[in-house]
Amino acid sequence: MTNLTRLESDNLRRLEEMRSTFEKLRAERIRAEGEVERLTRELEQAREQARAEFGTDDEAAIRQLIEDASAQNAKRVEEFGAALRDIEARLKQLGGER
Repeated sequence: MTNLTRLESDNLRRLEEMRSTFEKLRAERIRAEGEVERLTRELEQAREQARAEFGTDDEAAIRQLIEDASAQNAKRVEEFGAALRDIEARLKQLGGER
């Protein structure tokens, strides 16, 4: 009978130790669920903003819009540089004609 009592005592002690771990894990689960809810709301807000600004919330479509805008910007920078070089060349011609 003593062994059974000792076994029961050991089991109770182990259960108490596990209760602490269980409570920590439960609190972590609750925190994680709250975090998931917050992040889900933020994601939906970002999608709404993307639809309002870009007409889509599709990541690939937005990436393509960015690539297109980047290519257009590079083209315009090159065109502006060419215009400046042309103006510079004309100014040099005018200076040489005097």
